[in-house]
Amino acid sequence: MRDIIMVPGIGGSGETHWQSRWEATDPRMRRFSPSSWDLPDLDDWIAALDWAVGRSKAEPLLVAHSLSCLLVAHWAQRTTHRASGALLVALPDPRSAAFPPEAAGFADPPVAALPFPSLVIASSNDPFGSIDYARAKADDWGSQFVDLGARGHINGASGLGDWPEGRAALAEFEAHLR
Repeated sequence: MRDIIMVPGIGGSGETHWQSRWEATDPRMRRFSPSSWDLPDLDDWIAALDWAVGRSKAEPLLVAHSLSCLLVAHWAQRTTHRASGALLVALPDPRSAAFPPEAAGFADPPVAALPFPSLVIASSNDPFGSIDYARAKADDWGSQFVDLGARGHINGASGLGDWPEGRAALAEFEAHLR
């Protein structure tokens, strides 16, 4: 069984967030741990993700939310480790007025294709990033793309609970990984 690394965005995905709910019920899932969830530093977050991936016995599957979608793209360009794939949910647009200024170091994500399979899931009314931006990044990264419809930022505030649609998407995506 492959490890699944949860890669939350700013704030670390609280108790009502689907990432935390999934992690609490699946022993394969563990969370990466940067120095600060609230003051994100790209180099620190890359090092924390690299350490978490390096601890895995085999190439893990990454499940990223929000800012960490950008992290995964940056990490993929700098690491010597490899993931088996990445589920990238609620990709924020660094050019958006809603993008947190403390995360400015995550802007300008690489445009090269990711070196592993990936799936971008986006909401048509995400206040942090447009569906067009998410689709364009999916194209840049060679990712599959899913428009989830109007689901806000696909977080705890979106009222998704355990987000069964997301679990199903993860299971289907993982089934097609080598």
